[in-house]
Amino acid sequence: MNPSTALARVLADELARCGVTDAVIAPGSRSGPLALALLNQTGLRVHVRIDERSASFLALGLAAASGRPVPLVCTSGTAAAAFHPAVVEADAAGVGLLVLTADRPPELRGTGASQTIDQIGLYGGAVRLFTEVGVPEPVPGQVAYWRSLVGRAVAAAADGPVHLNVPLREPLTPDGTEDWPEPLDGRAGGGPWVTVTPPTPGPRPDLAAILGTDVPERGAVVVGAGAVDPAAAVALAKACGWPVFSEPTGNARFGPNAVAAYPLVLADPEFARLRPDLVVTVGRPGLTRSLMGWIRGAARQVVVDPAARWADPTRTAEFVLPAVPTARRTPGGWLARWQEAGAAAGAAVEGVLEDAGELTEPGVARTLGRVLPADALLVTGPSRSVRDLELCLPARADLRVLGNRGVNGIDGVVSTAVGAALAHRAAGGGPAAALMGDLTYLYDRNGLVLGPEEPRPDLTVVVVDNDGGGIFSMLPQAGIAGFERVFGTPHSLDLVADAAAAGVPATTATTPAELEAALEPGEGLRLVRVRTDRDATAELHRRLQKAVSAALR
Repeated sequence: MNPSTALARVLADELARCGVTDAVIAPGSRSGPLALALLNQTGLRVHVRIDERSASFLALGLAAASGRPVPLVCTSGTAAAAFHPAVVEADAAGVGLLVLTADRPPELRGTGASQTIDQIGLYGGAVRLFTEVGVPEPVPGQVAYWRSLVGRAVAAAADGPVHLNVPLREPLTPDGTEDWPEPLDGRAGGGPWVTVTPPTPGPRPDLAAILGTDVPERGAVVVGAGAVDPAAAVALAKACGWPVFSEPTGNARFGPNAVAAYPLVLADPEFARLRPDLVVTVGRPGLTRSLMGWIRGAARQVVVDPAARWADPTRTAEFVLPAVPTARRTPGGWLARWQEAGAAAGAAVEGVLEDAGELTEPGVARTLGRVLPADALLVTGPSRSVRDLELCLPARADLRVLGNRGVNGIDGVVSTAVGAALAHRAAGGGPAAALMGDLTYLYDRNGLVLGPEEPRPDLTVVVVDNDGGGIFSMLPQAGIAGFERVFGTPHSLDLVADAAAAGVPATTATTPAELEAALEPGEGLRLVRVRTDRDATAELHRRLQKAVSAALR
């Protein structure tokens, strides 16, 4: 057996023994041994994509939704560089990517050999672990090294990306022999070479003990992306009589303490002055300036992050805790005031959207939140999509929301949604939908390109098409000379025809009823376009803020 084949077979077998269930491959010659070994490995579901960027975000979606590290394989050269945006997102979001980049052996580096770049430490500090695996050799001791390395890599990928650079010499295809200086087998019984026991969670911290004072009445719980325990965050707020401000991807927008339309409530000058004595932040909030400004004005802030890589853009965190704390106090009038404000704001938003009659961008978000069935998955794009969900998503505990909120980039959202939908369904979950803007869709239109043998998700992609970058119409750049070309960036493409070219059924919804019908559960991948106007959307948001401020009076 040639060394490249031996190494690849051992790596694939040990990955399966470590509990890996999915692997993503971008095709190439140098990575051929790894691709073939993964394809033939029992217990692995393999996904192949021709575009490395789409492949990497597909793996990101699979890993985020399943909670398991996902191996991601490519050939050498720019293929490995194309993985970098997904690696950066996985680092910031704490998602387990196990990147296996094939490489030329050392004697071909720096010689002008085809498809060769410097891949040593290619992703810098964005990975939890980097290892140059070394060229495989037919000598005793290699199998133990390879298997123990996989165990270490999978353990390191529990909360972020890992990079193994794998130099391979030719031949790169099986030679038909099985001879090797030592057995290639793993541990007897099919278990992993190294069994890694995760740390046992300790008792949750007592908030009063941490603060050194009584738990204040004027507190709040803010939940952002990557929240370690959304249910515990909601329980803390209930026990203390505090409001909950949960971003969509915080998945804590449920229960009577959840405040509706809070971005507009906190943007109201009178309510912005209601400063809290304490904010407990779980996850990585950062969507809304009004919420971040309110956190900045809090007397104290406690942040929860078990990995101690806490988000604190306001630089006001006083304590960082590994778990959501426990506390209890008798609720007072503080919570009631926020509940009344949320109810008034929610009703005002409903009224404005109902009066609009036609499909609006916030209305699309509201419809998705209402009609998706229990146990559905909703993947959100960046920019206006996630903010419209923040404004209009109803309070419900039976809807899971995911998004690339680590660095909030536009990259790979279609592929992330496809991967997340596949993992969600494999775990017994319900249907999936994705909400994104037209530029986000166009940036990853290759995510719709699936080969005939590839697993297909039950996923409805809803694209809000305002012919450009709608969020900029709501920012200070709006109206300046050159705005339309540099920020508006109109594309004038027919997105329905574009999706159809990839073999994806597509339609346009022009009314709320048509959108609801298009969201009826179905099989396979499909796209729904909703046409909107950027200027009209900016004016709608001004009306929403005015209506909410009036309702709060």
